[in-house]
Amino acid sequence: MKGNMLIAHGGGPTAVINASLYGAIEEAKKYDEIGAIYGAIGGSSGILEENFINFRDESQEEINLLPKTPASALGTSRFPLYEKEYARMLEVFKKYDIKYVLFNGGNGSMDTCGKIYEVAKESGINVIGIPKTIDNDISITDHSPGFGSAARYMATSVKEVGEDVKSLPIHVSIIEAMGRNAGWITASSALARKKEGDAPHLIYLPERPFVKEEFLADVKRLHEKYGGVVVVASEGLKDENGNPIVEPIFKTERATYFGDVGTHLATLVIKELGIKARSEKPGILGRASITMQSEVDVNEAIEAGRAAVKAAVEGKTGYMVGLNRISTEPYKCETSLIPINEVMMYEKALPKEFINERGNYVTEGFIDWCKPLIGRGIQEFTDFNLGARKEKI
Repeated sequence: MKGNMLIAHGGGPTAVINASLYGAIEEAKKYDEIGAIYGAIGGSSGILEENFINFRDESQEEINLLPKTPASALGTSRFPLYEKEYARMLEVFKKYDIKYVLFNGGNGSMDTCGKIYEVAKESGINVIGIPKTIDNDISITDHSPGFGSAARYMATSVKEVGEDVKSLPIHVSIIEAMGRNAGWITASSALARKKEGDAPHLIYLPERPFVKEEFLADVKRLHEKYGGVVVVASEGLKDENGNPIVEPIFKTERATYFGDVGTHLATLVIKELGIKARSEKPGILGRASITMQSEVDVNEAIEAGRAAVKAAVEGKTGYMVGLNRISTEPYKCETSLIPINEVMMYEKALPKEFINERGNYVTEGFIDWCKPLIGRGIQEFTDFNLGARKEKI
């Protein structure tokens, strides 16, 4: 089927969203069936406004920069879409002779992708989703491009904060992690620990009810043992009744802007335990950091983009590219195709077997699962030459 291709980004950027774009562009160039390779500038809004770039007009030097380009090279959006917008998109596709549509994004974007598929399927337009999210909460796929780099950033940051706290062990450091209702990024901080006593000392996930009394008891016990304590807590922590432990500051139809959980927990430690505490909130730093890219994440993102183009040209439509883990040791992963209606708006939570019994840390099973995704291990930081430092002391 001869026609043009359109690629759009949706939702928040990741450190590898442009790597998937690169993979898709390079794969599309191989096929005579594909004419123009359009990119929608500004996500869904770009489609509706017909604001396109044709990557066939761009130099190879520019295209080659994409895997190491931060944010979204195409821009992105969280533009709310309704029936009339989807009908308008179909008009645009026909106007530009677009026969292949790739949508790269997370849960909300896969919902958009699925609805585009529904309106376009009778018009001979093939629609494929490319997964993207630092939160790692897209269902069925083993993991999502973007998560490995965010996990690398979190684990590295916690390792460095841990050494700071270890050198002046007088306070409790609370690090608040992104992830909404899923604790994958929060859990990834465990990769910072090399030996007993290393940070993080405590991890609190949204998959388990947060119990204030247990939190304070855990902090008190570890502060007495180590002096300095590093706690990593999810922005989405909830109590036994399923209510956020801090009132959300803003809500939209599907998004919740969480309150400051880190500050809340630090305040609890100060007031209830009389221990000095402070909070840190990396926020979008973790998804914006191109210097902390995982090479595994980059390569898998490129392959996801390539696989989406292959599927579309082969006549597949209404699917999302998935990552299927073949083995963990040695690590091996391959792409697959997942029906889009099986992933639309379904959130994948951290499974029970990845959380310890107390609910204040992760299991070795999670660490084994996560470790290959961050690429070259942060264990290369090891002890920061602490042995020599101690001898001098």
